[in-house]
Order: sequence, then structure tokens, then C-alpha cells
Amino acid sequence: MKLTEVPEITGAFLLEPTPHADERGFFCRTFDADVLRSVGLDPHAFVQDSLSRSVRGVLRGMHLRSGDGEAKLVRCSYGKIFDVVVDLRPDSATYRNRATFELSGDTQVTLYIPAGCAHGFQALTETADTSYRIDRPHDPTEDVTIAFDDPELAIPWPLPATSMSKRDREAPSLAEVLKQKGS
Repeated sequence: MKLTEVPEITGAFLLEPTPHADERGFFCRTFDADVLRSVGLDPHAFVQDSLSRSVRGVLRGMHLRSGDGEAKLVRCSYGKIFDVVVDLRPDSATYRNRATFELSGDTQVTLYIPAGCAHGFQALTETADTSYRIDRPHDPTEDVTIAFDDPELAIPWPLPATSMSKRDREAPSLAEVLKQKGS
């Protein structure tokens, strides 16, 4: 497994597995505790796995958690997604930077997103399954959502948003969220 730092977001990493392919398909390791330890991450910190299934054009995000935040490992296990991370840690050298990725079931690349970063994605294929490994149990009272189309974020979503949750549609701007946080 190859590990690469994401230059736009301090502390974010891409974990690229080495698939073994043959006429049956492929096999690859998608999680390796030793690889995480090599960059100072505690593999045992991840306490919850989740999965979302989306259809083409569905947009989920931009989400983050208040309080201590939430670090996560994100992987598109089937299909393809356009994935976005925005660094909202005021003390970070990459504060307010944005990074985008195309994650797919063909490559099984995993993205490590540090706590304090907003995350969202859009499904690019008819079906896209996205797997999350999260370092804290979910607490809905800590959910924070930022408008996906906030001009300050200027996220280049590749498709029109065909569907999204009411929470995502009605999300406040980044400026409003930061004002509420006192940042």
C-alpha cells in the first residue's frame, strides 16, 4: 500500500492499495494498521464504519462535526465519486484550502481526512457506494453543514446536483458557519 500526503490539506493522506488482478477480478487490502502508524495515526481510533449508496448526480455535503471534530477514512468501494475536502482548522497551515479527488471502486484508494475538515462528494456513476471509517461515534447534535454551492468555496462540482438532503439544500454559507463557531 502506497501512502501519499495531500499537499493542499495538512494531515490528509491518500492510501493507494496494490490490487492483484486476474480473470476473476481483483483482490486488494483497503486498510493496513501499520501504514497508518507510519504517519502517526492510531488505527485503533476508528470506532465506526458506515456505507452510503448514491445514484448519479447525488450530492452529499459539505459536512463536518463541531466539538473535537471527526477524522475519517473515505473510500468509494463501488462506482465513482467526486470527493471534496476543505480545511476548516483555524490553526492549520492550509486553513480554508480545498482539495478534490476522484475516488473509484476500480482503484479502491482511501482518503484520510483529519478532524476539522469539511467533506462532501458527488456520485459520478449510476451507483456509487462510499465507505467511511470514523474515529468517533456519530452524535447528530454535533453535525455541521455548509452550503455545497458557497461561492467562497467555489467547488467545481462536475454534474448538476440531481438530489440532496433537505439539510444539504438549506445549509448556511461558510461565513455563517464560521461566525457561529466564533472562528
